[in-house]
Amino acid sequence: MALGDAWKRMSWLYYQYLLVTALYMLEPWERTVFNSLLISVAGMAVYTGYVFMPQHIMAILHYFEVIQ
Repeated sequence: MALGDAWKRMSWLYYQYLLVTALYMLEPWERTVFNSLLISVAGMAVYTGYVFMPQHIMAILHYFEVIQ
């Protein structure tokens, strides 16, 4: 029963996503293209943050002389 409730919750969240972004008006192939681009941009942002944020944080800490 818990799996069914989780599935219903995920379906409801996906439906809300479609309504908020107005994707329900698009055809399935257009929705797939949009979602693919969205996931690609989000993935690149996460990767960039993972790679470059430690360098920036270390530069800030050195600038304010928190670490030597």
